[in-house]
Amino acid sequence: MTDSKKPRLRSFETAANQQHIPESDKYLYRLKAPSHKLVVIGTGTIGQEHMRVAATLGRASIHGIFDTSVQSLDAAEAGFKNYSSDGLYRYNNLEAACMDPAADALFICTPNFTHFDVLQVALKSGKPIFLEKPMATSLADAARIVEQANSYSSFIQIGLQYRFKAQYVEAFHEALSRRSLGVIKTISMSEYRPPFLDKVGQWNKFNEYSGGTLVEKCCHYFDLINLLAQSTPQRVYASGGQAVNFLDFEKDGKKSDIDDHGFVTIDYSNGVRATFTLNMFCPDFYEELVICGDKGRLLACERVDLQQQKSPAASVSVHLGEEGASRTTKLGYPAAIEQSGHHGATYYEHHAFLDRLEGKIVDSATPLQGLWAMIVASAAQESIANGAPIDIADYIEQHKLAAVLSE
Repeated sequence: MTDSKKPRLRSFETAANQQHIPESDKYLYRLKAPSHKLVVIGTGTIGQEHMRVAATLGRASIHGIFDTSVQSLDAAEAGFKNYSSDGLYRYNNLEAACMDPAADALFICTPNFTHFDVLQVALKSGKPIFLEKPMATSLADAARIVEQANSYSSFIQIGLQYRFKAQYVEAFHEALSRRSLGVIKTISMSEYRPPFLDKVGQWNKFNEYSGGTLVEKCCHYFDLINLLAQSTPQRVYASGGQAVNFLDFEKDGKKSDIDDHGFVTIDYSNGVRATFTLNMFCPDFYEELVICGDKGRLLACERVDLQQQKSPAASVSVHLGEEGASRTTKLGYPAAIEQSGHHGATYYEHHAFLDRLEGKIVDSATPLQGLWAMIVASAAQESIANGAPIDIADYIEQHKLAAVLSE
């Protein structure tokens, strides 16, 4: 049995009654030494998730961390000690974090409004870069990142990890690989969830710093819809607003202006029509994807019951009527992987990043795909603001995006 085929017996590796096994006798429990060193820039909630996922995966180690908040650094390091015995190097400034010759790759996990500026420093390193979603808070900055990525000596991966969630991996396989549904005609996605969590500086309560709810939170879903439609968006119409969340919230004299619900309709050039529904004043997490083709319907869903603290319950159902066998499949990754963050999607996102680092072909999100997701999200935000549908061709011309989209 080669190392690549050797199973990970995680429950035994960490079991108290198995810790007497000396290193010289470990085979199933022996792990390869990490072959890459990562630096995490930004050690808030998502930065700490990436640190935890890297340790769970074991292909790369966290070499160092940087954040402008000492409290965030302290919390990240304290948490890291719970699952790793590795030491962490703390950098005094962003340049030192990016330019450390001992580091193989950089993970940018800072607040949305800082992504573009932090990336400009990181690009000087020539190292592979992971840039969290959304890639920027403005289309101009996102387009500039695509241009820079096209000429960059290494690569930039965007953190649109929902494409690695178990139910969406299976849905893509059924709809696009097996073509179980025939020709896709309509796509409907929805997310119901609690409000945005607290952040350092509360930047996610303001459009100025987050890019707006549909950019900040929903770029994941627009990425998935774009991939399923296999076409370019033609027209976007949206309705939404701020109905419940943060109505009385102020920071430094500014009132929160973040939307907490919305409905988006997207027409694609190939005739596919899509909708997206968002509600952010729900007591639990629920996601749903419905795809209808000319031969069948697919339903992919995931629920997390926060009150009962249950693991995610995900499934995919394919309904074919007289066209074939209908079926429902319950899905999930191993518990250790799901619990490392975002229900296992971040784990496989790391796999893809490291595969790309090692020269393999992967299906992780590119800056161009990140830009297209932002185009839909930004057009939807504008439609909510002015109450009118957005013609995407005109929108692209207005924002001078045609050149970068045609490269």
